[in-house]
Amino acid sequence: MTAAEFRELALRLPEATEGAHHGVVDFRVGGKIFATLAYEKQGCGVLLLTPAQQEGMLADAPEIFSAVPNAWGRQGATLVRLAAVKPDILEAALRTAWLRRAPKKLLDSNL
Repeated sequence: MTAAEFRELALRLPEATEGAHHGVVDFRVGGKIFATLAYEKQGCGVLLLTPAQQEGMLADAPEIFSAVPNAWGRQGATLVRLAAVKPDILEAALRTAWLRRAPKKLLDSNL
């Protein structure tokens, strides 16, 4: 996968938009960030998950997922190695992050 493919998959999610925060490309739903390309130069995308969701992904696929180093990582910010992730896995992971941030009204109409 590439950063462009990450972007494409993120923007396929209902009402997802592209924005920027501190000069970093991000993806939002209902005005809330669910993913970024903050580590694009290192070949990674970032998902904003719960710590429990992050723990599960790290346990299932440590070759693909890792915690962002620092406090953000302890709060669930998760790196996705783009070269290692298959499209279906990235799509599911992005959807997990999207579901965490999507407004209830939107969730009710898209589940």
